[in-house]
Amino acid sequence: MTPEDIANKMYENDDFSQWLGISILEIDTGFCKTKMKVRKEMTNGFEVAHGGITFSLADSAFAFASNSRGKKSVSIETCISHTRPVFSGDTLTATAKEKNLSNSLAIYEVSVVNQDDKIVALFKGTVFRKNDEWA
Repeated sequence: MTPEDIANKMYENDDFSQWLGISILEIDTGFCKTKMKVRKEMTNGFEVAHGGITFSLADSAFAFASNSRGKKSVSIETCISHTRPVFSGDTLTATAKEKNLSNSLAIYEVSVVNQDDKIVALFKGTVFRKNDEWA
């Protein structure tokens, strides 16, 4: 299967990414770029986007990128730094890039930028690469 086939198959069954309104802009081996618009119901009591929103966008890009090589991969560790506030109406783009790959583990970095191309979050994730392949 191609990276695009895998991402499409994953997205079909990913109700959460669909609810967030995430779209896949680009997918390639070890790489994925996703996009979404922040809605009012995604904000917290400070009227800024809940941190889980940028985390979820980055996590989805990470998932698509890490599975793009054909081996089913599952997250085993993630972390995020929020660098700027995000508001309702903002459009966010997350770009996931593979940084290290072995038979059983892979590490990805994801940058999340707003519509002004300002970094709003930096995410890092490690996956366990299972022996199961996408068919």
